[in-house]
Order: sequence, then C-alpha cells, then structure tokens
Amino acid sequence: MKRGLITWDKAEIPPAVFDERIHRLREFLSSMRLPALVVYSELWRSNPARFFSNYMPYFNRALLVLPLEGAPTLLCGLSPRVYSWIRSVTTIEDVRPAGNFARPLMQLASERQWDRMGCLDFLQFPHDIYQALRSEPFLWAPIESTRVYSAGGDSTELAMRRKAALISRAILDEELPKWVGQRDHHLVGQLERRFRRAGVEDLIVMLTNGHGLPSPPEGTALEENFSVSLAVEYRGHWIRLSRPCAPPEILKMCSEKFAQMPASVETSRSFENLDGSYPYECIDPKDLKPGSIVAVHTEVHHAGKRLFYGDTCLYDQSGFRTL
Repeated sequence: MKRGLITWDKAEIPPAVFDERIHRLREFLSSMRLPALVVYSELWRSNPARFFSNYMPYFNRALLVLPLEGAPTLLCGLSPRVYSWIRSVTTIEDVRPAGNFARPLMQLASERQWDRMGCLDFLQFPHDIYQALRSEPFLWAPIESTRVYSAGGDSTELAMRRKAALISRAILDEELPKWVGQRDHHLVGQLERRFRRAGVEDLIVMLTNGHGLPSPPEGTALEENFSVSLAVEYRGHWIRLSRPCAPPEILKMCSEKFAQMPASVETSRSFENLDGSYPYECIDPKDLKPGSIVAVHTEVHHAGKRLFYGDTCLYDQSGFRTL
C-alpha cells in the first residue's frame, strides 16, 4: 500500500535536474527527427516517466508526452480531482483526461501538427492501448528505453537510490537484533512504522528462519539467524536489500561472500534490473550493461540454515559497486 503522501522535495531533486534530462532527450528526438516521445506509466512501470517528470502514480495508467518543443502533456486515467496534486509534485502543467488514450493523443498530435511520434518500449504497452494506437493512420516509431533513459548514468538518480539504501540499512541494523523469539508479523509492523516515518512510499517485507526462501509473515516465531528481504520505494526510487540477523562474525562472512566476483561454489546469486521499465526485472548476468542499477542477492549456508544477504549495486566496467 502506498504511504498516502507523494511529494516533491525540490531540495532533494531540483527542477534543473529535470531540465537537463529533458535537454538530453530533445537532443535525441532532434537526431531522430521526431517531434515527441510517448512514455507509458502505471504503478509497476513508473521509472521512465518519473525520471523525466517526477510523475509516479498510486494506481491507474497514463501516457506522458514529451515534445521536442514546448511543455510536456500527461494523458491521465486518474480523476480530474487529483490534477492539481499532479501539477504540484511534477514538472507537468498540462494534464488531460485519458479516455481511451488513442483519441486524446491523436487530438494532441493534430493540435501540434505532428505526423509521427516515438513510443518508448512500444511493444511493452498494454495490449488495448497498443492496438488502439496501431489502428490510427499515424506513424509510431518504437524507441528502446536504453537509448534515452540511463538511470545509472545520472548522478541525482544514484544519489536518491543511495539515500533509500542508507535509510534501509540503518533501520535493519537497529531493528533485527531485537526480534529473535518474537513473531514475524510484529517485526513487519515495526518495520512498516519505521520506514513510513522515514518517508518511504512503498515497502514489501519477506522473512525466513532459514528453512526456505523469504516469504510474507505467517505469525511464526523468529529463530536465531533469520533473514529479512526488502523492496523499498523512496520518492519513487526503488532499491532491494536483504540481511540476516546473525552475530558479527557471520555477517562479516556474508558480506565477504557477497563481494566475491564471480560467485564461489558456496554462494548462489540472482540479479534484478532496477532501472528498466518495471521496478524489478529478472536478468541474466550476461545481459547486464554498464550503467545498470541492479539488485544482487547472495545465499549463504551456515549451521544448516540458508542466510540471505543482498544489496543494490551499480554495475560498471569495474564490476558491481554497492550504492
């Protein structure tokens, strides 16, 4: 559940950050001779629209239209009663009802005398919107998100993800040692309280006593060496983090194994791309590109238990660097 308050702190992300991102995008649009780029957005596909405008919805769908010249437009599935809120927390002033998306988008194109538009990751649009747009007598140019959107190459993006990770590590370091012998759902309630008060909009918590994979709480008593796995959204910036509750020497062993590249025989790994169209996309390590923000998860076996240690990293030419 969303925290109920999405704000824009201009001290954290100054408006000039979005100006620079749009400037780079317009250089690309000019090189492609495209008058605008259409970006699809929803709760679980919010990264690119948020990156360019700070728009991050609670729910429902939207199309963000980023023109080569002029102000952006949001075709929004949300009620008009929230349009003033959208204007207050984004760079967008022109917010319009979406309808079936195709009709208002074509009306906008007619107003601005466009005969074609780029569509970011067009094949990943929802089927109904994709079909509605394809049925129009109009030229749609599919644009891969990697050509215009690089979260790992943006200093503000990295700073915000790093802040989310620092908040998360500090809370887990303080809370986990207190909860051995207590019920897992009580710990989850306390984590919800701490994270929401720290400004987190969304939080997913899974736990395990080491006998299986992390899963939602079931009212189970927490044993020694339990692990917690988090997905955290702070100001629209997602990170992943996993930590075991264990003595310092075991934590040190886990962090050392986490740092090993490639993974040793005793350590298994999985990767999630955190800067794509979706907040989390499983990815083969062979497909990682420099500049990617990824969640790296390590499983360590100790005293007959499975301990989970993971963090959010920037992948570049030198390998993985923890944010």
